Amino acid sequence: MVAAALFLLPAGHARAADFTKIDTKVTMSDGVQIAVSYFQPVGTPPAAGWPGVVLLHGLGQTRNRSDFVHWSPNSMAAQYLAPEGYAALTYDARAHGDSGGQFTLDGPRELADLRELLTWFTTLHPVDAHHVGAYGASYGGALVWKAAVEGFPFAAITPTATWTDLQDALAPQGLVRAGIVFSFSQDIPQDRYGPEEKQLLSDAIAERNIPALRAYIASRSTRPQLGTIRIPTFILQGRRDFAFDANQAIAAYQRVRGPRRLYIGDFGHTPAPNPPDEFNYAALELRAWFDRFLKGIPNGIDKRPPVELAPDPWRQPIAFKKLPVTKKLVYGFPGRRLLTADGKVVRTTPRIKHVETFGSPLVKVQMSSAARYKHLVAVLSALAPGGKELIVADGGTDTQAVGSKPRTVTIRLQNEVTSIPAGSRLRVTLGARSTVQSVANLVYLIPVQDGSRAVVGKTTLTLPILAKPVSR
Repeated sequence: MVAAALFLLPAGHARAADFTKIDTKVTMSDGVQIAVSYFQPVGTPPAAGWPGVVLLHGLGQTRNRSDFVHWSPNSMAAQYLAPEGYAALTYDARAHGDSGGQFTLDGPRELADLRELLTWFTTLHPVDAHHVGAYGASYGGALVWKAAVEGFPFAAITPTATWTDLQDALAPQGLVRAGIVFSFSQDIPQDRYGPEEKQLLSDAIAERNIPALRAYIASRSTRPQLGTIRIPTFILQGRRDFAFDANQAIAAYQRVRGPRRLYIGDFGHTPAPNPPDEFNYAALELRAWFDRFLKGIPNGIDKRPPVELAPDPWRQPIAFKKLPVTKKLVYGFPGRRLLTADGKVVRTTPRIKHVETFGSPLVKVQMSSAARYKHLVAVLSALAPGGKELIVADGGTDTQAVGSKPRTVTIRLQNEVTSIPAGSRLRVTLGARSTVQSVANLVYLIPVQDGSRAVVGKTTLTLPILAKPVSR
C-alpha cells in the first residue's frame, strides 16, 4: 500500500518549501520486503535530478523512531533535507519495524539491501545518482562505513555515534563487555535473529567460543579499510558513550583520505545526555556538509578548522585545526592486596584540580595468581567533592597467562571524554566484574571461578587529559 502526503516545513526554518512523502515497501532480491519512505521536493528538479540523501536508523529503531537521538531519519528528512531541495530515502532495516527478514548485524544481506535500495532510489525517481549522500546513526552508521569501504557510489557520508572496530567496542583485550552485548540484544526480538547471530549472542554472554565471536565482529568492522575512503566524510561521535567511545571516531578521522571533519559532542548512547539544542546544531552542520559536496555550494564548511569538541554541558563547540593537544598525568599506588573472586582492590589519588580527559587511560597492575584468576577489570571513577561518584571509563583484559610469578598486566580503558570537577579524587577499582565498583555498573558481568585468588601489587594509572579543558 502506498500513501502520499504534502508537507509544509514549520515556520522558523530557512526557505521553507513543500515536498511529498510516499510510504511503501520494496521487495529485495531474496523476496524480503523492506518498508521505505521517499521524500521528494515539489517543483522542477535540476537537469540531472535532485541531490539525494539516504538516512539509516540505529539498532532497534525505525525510520520513524529514535530513542537515543532527538530526530528519527524521517524527522531529519522532513525538517532539514526535503524542504531544502533534497530527495531523501529512509527505511526500516531488515528485521526492524515494518520490514521482514532476519537480523545479521550489518552483514552481507543488510549491505545488499542498501545497494538495492540505492538503485531503487536513483533509477525510479528524479535523483542524481552522482550526488547522493548517506547518514547513519549507530547500527546504521556502521553500515554507512561498510558501504563506503565496499565502494558504494556515495558523494558524501556522515556516520554518527557508531563503531569502526566492533571488537574494540564489545570485546577489547579479549574480554567481552557482556552487559553492553546483552543490552543491545534486547533491542531485537529473539525470533528475528539469524541462527549464527543467536548462537554467538549466547556464547558472548557466557564467555564461550571467543575466537568465533572475534572473527564475526571483525567481519562487521571497517577500521583496517578506512584508508581506502576518498569521499568527503563528516564523522560525529559522543564524548561519553559507553557503547562506542570517542576512539571509534578518532581512529576513522586519522585514516580517511578525502575531505574530512570530526565533531565530538554530548549525544550518543548511555550515559550521553543528548541535549536537544545540540541536535539542531549538528543537523545544520550535516546539511551544510551535504550542501557543499552534493550541491556544490561553496559555504566554507570544508575550509573551517576540521575538528570540533563541544563542552559539557553542551554549548557552542570549540574548533581545532587538528586533534586537541593533550598531556598525561601519572599516579602510582604501591602495596600488595589480595583479590578474591567476588572482591575488589581500590586505589585512590589525592584531590586533583579540574581536568578533562581525552584519550584512553591505561592501568598497569603487577599481578600474580596461582589460582588462575582468568580476567581482570579496571573501573576508573572520580569522587566529586560533594560525594557523588562519576564513572570515567572502564576496561578489562584476559589474565589466564598470569601465574604464581608476578607480571605486569596492562588494561586499556575506553576513551570517554570526561570533565572532572576540581577537588575530585580519582579512584581505580580492580576486580573480576565492573559491578564490584557499583551494582549499577553493568558493563563487565562475567565472573571468575569460585575460589579464584590473585595478588595485586603496584598499580599505575596513566591519564591523558586536554592541555586546556573546554568544559567549565
